[in-house]
Amino acid sequence: MARALTEKQQRFLEVLFDEANGDAVAAKKLAGYDPASSTSAIVEALKDEIGEKTRTYFARTAPKAAMAMVGALYDPTELGIKEKMVAAKDLLDRAGLGKVDKVDVTSGGGIFYLPPKEGSNE
Repeated sequence: MARALTEKQQRFLEVLFDEANGDAVAAKKLAGYDPASSTSAIVEALKDEIGEKTRTYFARTAPKAAMAMVGALYDPTELGIKEKMVAAKDLLDRAGLGKVDKVDVTSGGGIFYLPPKEGSNE
């Protein structure tokens, strides 16, 4: 169950990934906080919600990253394509859509049962 947030906290989270472009100081102003309010204190109080919003933002941006990667197939000579591909790959990895490494672990040996020790030397 999500905890109850104040109107200013909700507004801060809304504008942080929109109008403020990720700038916490700008989001603080846009949300209506007093300019003397500690930005660090606001962020600390909302760190879990900011983390969740960040994951949502990555998920929302992942299709654009995928389109950029596919676009490189059609125009591999585009300026800065190498950097764009690295950024797109990193974003997709962070969104949980990157390459998955599968490890297959099998064991060919059996289990050996040993008889109990005869005589106790304790």
